[in-house]
Amino acid sequence: MDAHAIKARVSGRVQGVWYRRSTQERARQSGVTGYAINLADGRVEVLLCGAREDVEAVAAWLWQGPPNAEVTSVETEEIALAEGEAPDDFITG
Repeated sequence: MDAHAIKARVSGRVQGVWYRRSTQERARQSGVTGYAINLADGRVEVLLCGAREDVEAVAAWLWQGPPNAEVTSVETEEIALAEGEAPDDFITG
């Protein structure tokens, strides 16, 4: 399978609603590594790395998020990672 990486910036009510932790759980269940961090402007930035189909499934889930989230926008971009640059786990910051 292809190694695939997407960086997403998620807008809406996504801070203070367990969005990062829920994203971490979903990613780990799918075998996807990366991170989810709060940005100063109220968005959450997410890096997803793994098999293309798994990354795309988690990226699609970002529109839903946990029950208390209200996602209004998910901006994604494919990124190229050098060999060995992908994280070994999914972390939240």
